[in-house]
Amino acid sequence: MGALQEAKTSVSIPVIDFSKWTSSTSESERRAAANELADACHHVGFVSIVNHGVSPDLLEEAFGWSKRLFDLRTEEKMLAPHPDGPAVSQMVSSDLEVGERIRAVTDCKLNVWLPEEVLPGYRKFMVDFYWTCSQTSREILRAIGTGMGLQDPDFMLRFHSGHNNQLRLLPYPPIPAAQLESEASARMPAHTEWGSITMLLQDDCGGLENALVMNIGDLLMRWSNDWLKSTLHRVTLPPADDRFTGVERLTRARYSIPYFVSPDLDSRIECMPECATGGNPVKYEPVIQREYRLMRGKLQYPEKGLEAVAM
Repeated sequence: MGALQEAKTSVSIPVIDFSKWTSSTSESERRAAANELADACHHVGFVSIVNHGVSPDLLEEAFGWSKRLFDLRTEEKMLAPHPDGPAVSQMVSSDLEVGERIRAVTDCKLNVWLPEEVLPGYRKFMVDFYWTCSQTSREILRAIGTGMGLQDPDFMLRFHSGHNNQLRLLPYPPIPAAQLESEASARMPAHTEWGSITMLLQDDCGGLENALVMNIGDLLMRWSNDWLKSTLHRVTLPPADDRFTGVERLTRARYSIPYFVSPDLDSRIECMPECATGGNPVKYEPVIQREYRLMRGKLQYPEKGLEAVAM
C-alpha cells in the first residue's frame, strides 16, 4: 500500500486528530473523536490519523534505518535472505484437498536478522519501534470499539496482544512514470487487507506529513458483520506536482512502513453481539484466527496441477 493519495476510494479520506482521544480530559470530546473514527471506518474504511502517538522524530529515525538497510550492498543484504518457500499470491479455496495442503505448508514469515556488525543498532531499534506501533494500534482499536458503542470498548484488545502483527519496510525505487501510467507495471495491484487493521507510515513523498493512514481489514469487517468496511485499494502514482525527476520522468524514490495488525492465533472471531440485528443477521460462521490465516494465506504451491480459487 502506498501514500495517502494512493489509497483509492470513491470518497475523500477523513483526517482525524487522534490527540482528542489520547490527550483530552473531556469525556465528551473523547467520545466525539471515537465516534468520528468509527464513522469513517464504517463509511469509508480508510482514515488519515494525525497526532497518533508515534512521534515525528521516531518516524524520521525509522525511515532513516529503512534507507540505510536498502542502501547496503547486495552481498550484505543477502546475509539475511528470505527463507526458502513458496512465492506470494492471494488465494483461497474451500476444497478439502487444497485445505490439507495449506495445513502442510510451513509458515515462512520469520524474522531473519542481519548480523549486528553489518548494521549496528538496527535490530534493537526495529524491535522497540514494533512495540511502539503496537501500542498505537491498541489505542486505535479501543477508540473504534468505543465509537461503535460496544458494551466492552476494550473487547478487541483481548484478542490483539501484538505478537501476531507484522512490521514491514518497503522501498519504491525510481521507475519511469510511463510504466505506471500505462499500467505496464504496478506497485501494488488492487487488494484488500486480510487482517484486522493496517497502519501505513509514510516518508515525505506521500500523504499528509507525520500522518498515518489506517484502514480496516477483511477480518475486522467479518468480526463486525460488515459494519466496518474493508475497502479495495491499490498503489498508484501520487498526485504531487514534484513526483517526477529528470527528463526521463522517473518517479521519486520513496519508502513506506506498513504495520499489519492481526488477532492472536487462537482467537475466535465471531460476530460482535452489537453488530447483529433482526434486519441484519449474522453473515459469517465463527472461525479461529489460525485457521483463517491458513485459508487466506498468501501461498503459491509448487505441486503441478494444484489449483485454487483466486480472490
